[in-house]
Amino acid sequence: MNSLLGLIIQIINLYQFILIIYIISMWLVSFNIINTSNRFVYSLIEAMHRLCDPSLKIVRKYVPSFGTIDISPVIVYLLLWFLKSLLIEYWPRNL
Repeated sequence: MNSLLGLIIQIINLYQFILIIYIISMWLVSFNIINTSNRFVYSLIEAMHRLCDPSLKIVRKYVPSFGTIDISPVIVYLLLWFLKSLLIEYWPRNL
């Protein structure tokens, strides 16, 4: 059972890492530092968008808009951190 917990924790860590990379890449695209007309860059950003956007859309439904500031990635990151802490704390150990 501990190996399953380790796998779940690693998947959450990977998703958190992808979320951070997605946020940084969106900032770089909005400031025109990264050009999305490059096919490789576009495919990477599209893949990260498809991975991160479903969880962000759920949070955006319930969080009010603050104009141009989007705090939904921060909330998703904190929820993943909380879920990871709960799993570590309450996962049954060697029964």
